Amino acid sequence: MEKTKVKELDQVGDSIHKKRDAIWPVVLFYIHVNILGVYGIYILLTSASWATILFTSLLTLLGILGVTVGVHRLWAHKTFTASKPLKVFLMFCQTTAGQGSIYSVVQAHRLHHAKFQQDEDPYYSKHSFMYAQVRGGLLKYSPQQEELLKDVDMSDLESDPIVMFQKRFYVLLYIFLNVLLSINTPFQYFGESLATSMFVGFWLRSLIVINLGNLVNSSHFIWSIHKGFKPTDSNSIFLITKSYWPQYHYLLPRDYQSGEFGDYASGIGSAMIRVFAALDWAKDLKTIGSVAVREGLTKAVETGRPIVKCIEEQVELEENALPSNHFLNREKFM
Repeated sequence: MEKTKVKELDQVGDSIHKKRDAIWPVVLFYIHVNILGVYGIYILLTSASWATILFTSLLTLLGILGVTVGVHRLWAHKTFTASKPLKVFLMFCQTTAGQGSIYSVVQAHRLHHAKFQQDEDPYYSKHSFMYAQVRGGLLKYSPQQEELLKDVDMSDLESDPIVMFQKRFYVLLYIFLNVLLSINTPFQYFGESLATSMFVGFWLRSLIVINLGNLVNSSHFIWSIHKGFKPTDSNSIFLITKSYWPQYHYLLPRDYQSGEFGDYASGIGSAMIRVFAALDWAKDLKTIGSVAVREGLTKAVETGRPIVKCIEEQVELEENALPSNHFLNREKFM
């Protein structure tokens, strides 16, 4: 009887330890973003000038690049190295996304990878798309997750002065770059009304960027391999063809060509990284050729060793043989 009571108390304590409370200011902001952003579509179609539409589209694109190329591929997974000017540019772009500081987003995303499809994942990769897309960003971390976040290695970002500058002054940068810039520019320079500038420049843009940015943590529900669908006898075919983004990315995340929206190598993020590399702003582009994947799979089958480890060994050999400008001729080297 006493053992049963102790067990029940332990379960209650464990439940409290894992409980996540809502961040009500964020919840209210998200409600406003969705309602006012949808109304912004109507304003966009009926009264916004072309100058406002083009400017807002540019800010939207920059915000998405800040999330995908900046936070995700550069800082979270270190798929390439960037010059200081490029880091500053991507830091400004990421600030316009309004998702939080680079430091906090990367820390959560690294925990997401470490606990992918486990209960501790802050983005609910075991549950559903809506949990990962929406709910994960509206709740505080549980005490358990707070402890796990402390164990995430953030030493590389802590030694990055640009990231730490943004972390320290994030609120001021957010107000200036994400709010004032998007509203004041159409209002001051394009002759828009304040209402149009707010609904289109801020609310609609925020609706698009936030929801597309959240796909970094939830897209595996959209572009994953379903249990009932097997293109061959083994789902490992995705490692060879790289046609199923989530499984490939979660096994081998250090590939600059892994797109966030279901593509591989053909998305705008990958294209922009190659442009930055051609301008000598980005270096050490890490990627994984299909030959290295196939040889790694073969070695894993022959030796019984872990697939990822065998592939990574082949990748090291491949990287030593690749020319530094391999990104300019993907067809030949990939």
